Amino acid sequence: MTKGAEERMLQKGVYTGTIEKDENNNFFCGEFLLDYKMVMAKHVVGDMITIKTIIENPSDISHNKYPKKSKNFDKANNKPQQ
Repeated sequence: MTKGAEERMLQKGVYTGTIEKDENNNFFCGEFLLDYKMVMAKHVVGDMITIKTIIENPSDISHNKYPKKSKNFDKANNKPQQ
C-alpha cells in the first residue's frame, strides 16, 4: 500500500493520530485534549485514533494548553474507502 493511499484511509474525521500523555496526566492527540474516562475505559497510550468531533475545552486548568477537547473518538479505521 502506498503512503498516499494509507493517508486517505485515515482521514475520516477531524484528526487522526496517536494517544499521548503529558506530565499532568492529561491524555491528548495532536493539539486536542481527550476525555480522561473514555481513554481509561477503551484505549491505551500509543493507540491510533480518529477524532470525530471537537468542542471548546471547558476546563480552566487545561484550556491554555489544550483549547479544544474531544469525547467523540475511536480507534482509527484502516479500511480502504469504497
